[in-house]
Amino acid sequence: MAMTDSSVQPALWPAPHATGPVEATVTVPGSKSVTNRALVLAALAAEPGWLRRPLRSRDTLLMADALRAMGVGIEETVSSLSQPSRGMGDTGEAVTTGEAWRVIPAGLHGPADVTVGNAGTVMRFLPPVAALADGPVSFDGDPRSHERPLGVVIRALRTLGARVDDHGRGALPLTVYGRGALDGGRVEIDASASSQFVSALLLSAPRFNQGVEVRHVGRTLPSMPHIRMTVDMLRAAGARVDEPETGGEPDVWRVRSGALLGRDLTIEPDLSNAQPFLAAALITGGRVTVPDWPTRTTQPGDALRSLFTRMGGSCGIVSTAEGTALTFAGSGRVHGIDADLSEVGELTPGIAAVAALADSPSTLRGVAHLRLHETDRLAALTKEINELGGDVTETPDGLVIRPRPLHGGVFHTYDDHRMATAGAVLGLAVPGVEIENVATTAKTLPDFPRMWTDMLEGHGAVAGV
Repeated sequence: MAMTDSSVQPALWPAPHATGPVEATVTVPGSKSVTNRALVLAALAAEPGWLRRPLRSRDTLLMADALRAMGVGIEETVSSLSQPSRGMGDTGEAVTTGEAWRVIPAGLHGPADVTVGNAGTVMRFLPPVAALADGPVSFDGDPRSHERPLGVVIRALRTLGARVDDHGRGALPLTVYGRGALDGGRVEIDASASSQFVSALLLSAPRFNQGVEVRHVGRTLPSMPHIRMTVDMLRAAGARVDEPETGGEPDVWRVRSGALLGRDLTIEPDLSNAQPFLAAALITGGRVTVPDWPTRTTQPGDALRSLFTRMGGSCGIVSTAEGTALTFAGSGRVHGIDADLSEVGELTPGIAAVAALADSPSTLRGVAHLRLHETDRLAALTKEINELGGDVTETPDGLVIRPRPLHGGVFHTYDDHRMATAGAVLGLAVPGVEIENVATTAKTLPDFPRMWTDMLEGHGAVAGV
């Protein structure tokens, strides 16, 4: 975990303190995970497609720019079309307004330079795409991206017939020398560090000459909902996929070679990004409504309904004239939790923040892989909560949190958007918390500080785009 250099520390953001129950409606922008998968599938399709209400954040704009660099046309427009919504979050209703991206597939080509920032989806999903390009594609990113594991994808691509030059690092920077096609076939990988390793190979597999058979041979896979999301989106685009959950072999996924369809897809709200706003209702004994919450989804963030209910709240999804909405209410008390978060690891920072304010201890398990995320999230949460007076202990695969009276202080983010929102949650209940580099939330949640302030003032909070 990289420590913050005080000589270059960004301006501190005083986290707003709640003086009463929060009552607000918060419109959460589109899912990063769905948007970036949809961009890859649309770029590899046999015909143009539309993405409606996509997330425009650092990670998704990096993905779009990378695909443009390889020759894909992506046109941003405000759509006034009335067409059926298809795919993830299909409600059967018309899409009448909102921002849309038209994706126009083209012959992928190099030379191209791709900047990944610190986006795991970009650094892992796009090297297989680059193997299909005609010419070299170079990848580089933020300093932290050089530390994040990528060797599994690199070795798998070589097994499948690609030429990749990483100078033996197993990490960025690297160059993929595309030959316009990739053989594909069978490959064994250990994806226990990140489910993105599996998704990276599956997303491009329909364009491989032999498709792909991916066999996971390591420990238990984390974040399985994200793999289910990848499989569902592949099938919706016309791919033929065999997976463990539909009668296939355990930990084996097969994608057959074939054309992908251009789609008209409306992107769901990012349910994981709803977490801090739902936490605000839980902590303050208030009520927050999130419009457009899907009744069926593969997003890990949907688990918040169960997790936060166990911690003392209540919720329900209701149908309105505009669609569906989730209303979450706090009870005025916050309880500790013993939870295996292996499938929903990205929720850990927010749950840890709530647990630090609970009336009983919490144990969060199954998230050892978080040490390899944007930062070492387990070490970062332990250090930052403890420096505010908390009592957090790391375990081999998680955290033990014993609530203590907290005090104000600087909460460092380590350029990690979920650390920043966790600090904001703590600030609701603890006066004097200051967030270092709150701007890092732009990675997936544009204009978070304004949304947070609007929520506390009782206004409708909508992400700025």
